[in-house]
This record gives sequence, C-alpha cells and structure tokens, in this order.
Amino acid sequence: MSEEEKRLIVTKIKDGTVIDHIDAGRALYVLKILGITGEEDFTIAVVMNVESKRMGRKDIVKLEKMELRKEQVDEIALIAPNATINIIRNYRVVKKYKVDVPKVIEGLINCINPNCITNQKREPVRSTFLVKSLRPLILICKYCGEEIHHEDIIRQLTGV
Repeated sequence: MSEEEKRLIVTKIKDGTVIDHIDAGRALYVLKILGITGEEDFTIAVVMNVESKRMGRKDIVKLEKMELRKEQVDEIALIAPNATINIIRNYRVVKKYKVDVPKVIEGLINCINPNCITNQKREPVRSTFLVKSLRPLILICKYCGEEIHHEDIIRQLTGV
C-alpha cells in the first residue's frame, strides 16, 4: 500500500476550532466536557488513535462553527495537556496555541477528601488546586493537601 493510500483524509472546516494533539483515546472525554452530543447542527469530526511523529498516537477533534471559551480550554488542558487549539476562519488557521494547564485551578473540580473545608456546605470556600506535576498530572488541594490524580480529574470533568 502506498503512502498516498494510507493517508487519512478529513475534510477541512470553513470556520471553527480544531483541537489537535489530544492524548490517544481522550477525544471522547473532550467532547463530553464540551457538551457535544452529536445532535448539534454543525459538523463534528473525531479522529482517534492516528499516528503522530511527536506523540506516537493522538486524537483530533474538529468543531465547525464553534470557538472555545477560556474555561473550556482550561478543562481541555486538564484532560489533554498536550493539546493544540487551532482557530479556523475561511478554511485557514488564523490562530494556533498550545493549551496551558493553569498553575492554580479554582472551582473546576472538587477535592476528593470529604473532610476538606471546600466540601462543607456551610463554608463558602471555593476549591483551589495547585499543580504538583504535569507528567503525570497531579494536583494538590490548597486547603487540605490532598492529591488528586489525572484519572480522578477526568472522572470529575466528564462524569465517566
């Protein structure tokens, strides 16, 4: 089979967002946190486990007519810290940037320690985490010191 025959062809989108360099197998989590169900009235392309020189394998998500808010990009960074966001207008990339795991994460996830002050209903304290490690992603609760690992973060953000 020639290189041309092996190549995967995915149509370009006119306007929207391409999320590239998602860790292999995580594209469906990205769709979940974005609230994408497949019933939207725009084109959604999901390519999973494709070869990547840089990553070995990766996923890609294309969302026509959709640009992401900062909060959505922050959540994607917690699911896929290697992801790249491409903003497309008139079939051209007009902006490209790598997601950045924020140094401080406030209110996006909950502490897993049931005794943490952030889990007490009578306490008006918002959960806050500091990054301990990016690879693997480990966060530490600012209030109780509990560690939360990548799989727990994904579970909280996606409900899966």
